[in-house]
Amino acid sequence: MKRIVNDGYDVVEEMLEGYELAHKDTVHLLDNDKRVLVKNKLSDTPKVGVIVGGGTGHEPLFLGYVGEGFADASVMGNVNTSPSPEPCYNSVKAVDQGKGCIFLYGNYQGDVLNFDMAAEMAADDDIRVETVISTDDVASSTEKTDRRGIAGDVPTFKVAGAAAEKGYDLDEVVRVTQKSNDNTYSMGVSLSSSTLPVTGEAIFHMEEGDMEVGMGIHGEPGMGVSKIKSADEIVNELMENILEDSKITDGDNVLVLVNGLGALPLMDQYICYRRVDQILKEKNVNIKISWVGDYSTSMDMVGMSVTLVKLDDELYELLSAPCDTPYMKQ
Repeated sequence: MKRIVNDGYDVVEEMLEGYELAHKDTVHLLDNDKRVLVKNKLSDTPKVGVIVGGGTGHEPLFLGYVGEGFADASVMGNVNTSPSPEPCYNSVKAVDQGKGCIFLYGNYQGDVLNFDMAAEMAADDDIRVETVISTDDVASSTEKTDRRGIAGDVPTFKVAGAAAEKGYDLDEVVRVTQKSNDNTYSMGVSLSSSTLPVTGEAIFHMEEGDMEVGMGIHGEPGMGVSKIKSADEIVNELMENILEDSKITDGDNVLVLVNGLGALPLMDQYICYRRVDQILKEKNVNIKISWVGDYSTSMDMVGMSVTLVKLDDELYELLSAPCDTPYMKQ
């Protein structure tokens, strides 16, 4: 394992402690629950509370997006593991301002069960909590509602944060956040496994020189293994699947996210973005917003994903709205 850690069993607590120290002007961990990261100053005008969360190991997802104009809190589980219901519930108690809260996370069974349980606990306190689940991974299912959430949850979280900041009520925050997810499509490729800090071993075996198209961020199976191809060939395959599924076509406006999975150099990511841009220009699709970098990772996995969000005027306005977090400022 080529990682710089102390005891593998302590990586989550030590990472969260370091993150809080590095960004103490913006965020803090709850005194009574060190798995909940909260914005230092909630809105002067009460608004909907935006809470994101899931397993650690995907940094800067989820904690990196707590700040102004984005999430109010992040709930962190163990590596690749859902947070338990109690910290999810504690996050609601920490950020609710009487307008209700929205839970946002990827479509994984543990997250669904535990966040739903926390919402029921909040309801017992007369706090309304609604949920929008990210389902953007085209490779994981033909049915949109059954898909995994991967890097496409970042723009969907951003939409929710901007809508809440604008004073939308909870029903409207849910509506526009769901619309964002419904118009978000992603697909990735991995060239290696990530390694678990506790064991120092790869999560799964991958032969040297192979790649897998469509693999999930926890190592879930993709669409097939082949020898590593060129950047253009990889992007062509990803874009073919995304465009066919999304029906994005001539004259549409999109956000493009090229996301690194943790160990792919920015050089390679921009080479991939170049080909995405070429393909969309050929199809007369207009790129209105572009993000390139490590937004949703899998620790030290070598790989990348492409996300397209089909934009209307409302989504474009919300995705363009100002925000100020440790890992996104605009």
